[in-house]
Amino acid sequence: MKRLRLATRGSQLALAQSGWVARRVEEKLGVAVELVTVRTSGDRLADVSLAKIGGKGLFIKEIEEALLDGRADLAVHSAKDLPARIAEGLVLAAFPARADPRDALVAREPGMRLLALPIGARVGTGSARRRAQLLVLRPDFEVVALRGNVTTRLERLAERNFDAVLLACAGLDRLDLGARIHERVSASLMLPAVGQGVLAIEARGGEALATDLAAISDRPSALAIAAERAFLARLEGDCNVPLAAFAEPEEDGRLRLRGMVISADGARVVRAEASGAHPEQLGTEVADAVLAKGGDEILAELRREAAP
Repeated sequence: MKRLRLATRGSQLALAQSGWVARRVEEKLGVAVELVTVRTSGDRLADVSLAKIGGKGLFIKEIEEALLDGRADLAVHSAKDLPARIAEGLVLAAFPARADPRDALVAREPGMRLLALPIGARVGTGSARRRAQLLVLRPDFEVVALRGNVTTRLERLAERNFDAVLLACAGLDRLDLGARIHERVSASLMLPAVGQGVLAIEARGGEALATDLAAISDRPSALAIAAERAFLARLEGDCNVPLAAFAEPEEDGRLRLRGMVISADGARVVRAEASGAHPEQLGTEVADAVLAKGGDEILAELRREAAP
């Protein structure tokens, strides 16, 4: 087999993740892998709100184009950055074992925890999901938009006088920055994003490589992501929509899936959960339950607000 070209964003975290995947591919498939750095629209517009420029799909558009036109053979994404539907002709070929899926609180004061932050605390996040859930937990918070790579966001904790910032535990761990985390926020307190903590390996459909990459996939993680992404697809979610879904294996081999949709101000929350043996069916079932309980109204309002 020829040398494989792996497309990746150029951020420190993306390169760390892609380097890890490259080593696994070399080990399992016995073929050399070189990284091909692709600058995406999301990277070029790093200081603009994601909701205003088209969502997290802007972090994968150019990478998918590199796969489709043959400049790359495979790509690595943070699964939480993937839209509900990927480009035609491509497949998600593998999902390595999930890292810590929880949100991470990094506070200005050592030892601080989320619910113990002072009244009116300034909390930075670039995520609509985190913002809405923060306002559900603590309506007194001043939640401030925060973008940039992991290092930049940590630097802004002091520069912009934040009391805390929220990031993903998995990203900090992969950069050996886990010691900066003051609280790994329980999923019962803040439900993670669809795919959080999971790396998704994308390749061209119908090629042998897409099948071969199953060698680095983790079945429990792949099943969980299938359920979570079915939930996302049923709700037609994007970065403008504060939604969350998290699937966990149960002792009997089934999956338990929790899902939610929240109004942007945190005033209305719709939750549902179920267990099942068929991931896609489970994801759709939980999404339908959310819609039936009032999630459809929240989604309609969010899309009206986002319309130009």
